[in-house]
Amino acid sequence: MEQMDRFRELSAVLAVAEEGAFNAAARRLGSSPPAVTRLVNGLEARLGVRLFSRTTRQVRPTEAGARLVADAARIIAELEAAEASAMGAHAVPRGVLRITAPVLFGQRFVAPVLRAYLDAFPAVKVEALFVDRIVDLNGEGLDVAVRIGELPDSALTATRVGAVRRVTVAAPGYLTRHGRPDTPENLARHRVIVSTGSEATPAWDYAAGGERRTVRISPTLAVNTMEAAIDAAIAGFGVTRVLSYQVGDALASRSLVEVLAEHEDRDLPIHLVHSEGRHAAAKIRAFIDFAVPRLRAQARRLEAR
Repeated sequence: MEQMDRFRELSAVLAVAEEGAFNAAARRLGSSPPAVTRLVNGLEARLGVRLFSRTTRQVRPTEAGARLVADAARIIAELEAAEASAMGAHAVPRGVLRITAPVLFGQRFVAPVLRAYLDAFPAVKVEALFVDRIVDLNGEGLDVAVRIGELPDSALTATRVGAVRRVTVAAPGYLTRHGRPDTPENLARHRVIVSTGSEATPAWDYAAGGERRTVRISPTLAVNTMEAAIDAAIAGFGVTRVLSYQVGDALASRSLVEVLAEHEDRDLPIHLVHSEGRHAAAKIRAFIDFAVPRLRAQARRLEAR
């Protein structure tokens, strides 16, 4: 087999492992899901081992796959480093890096990474825009974005750094007084708190037993920030629905408890995205290389809670 074909196989295996899905891996590689599947299947057939355990909800490396992924990451990194060196791409990162992220995720997880990045690369300055909306990178002159949720097909280069999930939560005292909702439909009998900054419509999607359902919400309290919605829930006012990272500390301290957990079925991926691909400026390449392992470590800690 030609060396280029083997490199494409390793690239496909690494992308599938890091993205956790064939569709996402295909977007990252600028290919199609069937083409990526053929590459992985072909490598499995040639090696005589199963590299991934596949279910309808997730794709995980097997033990043999994990060993190959580690080797593939090293081989590809060495090749890219050689190419970058040949192109003079290891110039010192400089200029202004403009980045956007959701408000709470940006404050809690991206801001510390940015401070460490600026310490490591003093010739760079950073402008950060933390907003709870999808920002057009090119239209608003931004370099990098943190996106939570499934990505649409686009020309953006995406690197998965973790996943979160939706959680419906309330304070223990509220549940003692008003009872615990057993089904999403029971929310109609409860005080519901929503953040107008994150909810486009007053409806929450749930699933159970493979059946998806949309529950119309009649908010008792609507506020314009997620922090205010969470504070109201902690104060015992009612029930709200947020992303798991936003209430990790409150869940750990039992200030809030999760309800309707059996009706939540989808992880939402977290990606770093940018628009310049492998020819990105040094400040962008350096930030991606710097931020990805740090954000993945944060995501692993969140998942372990």
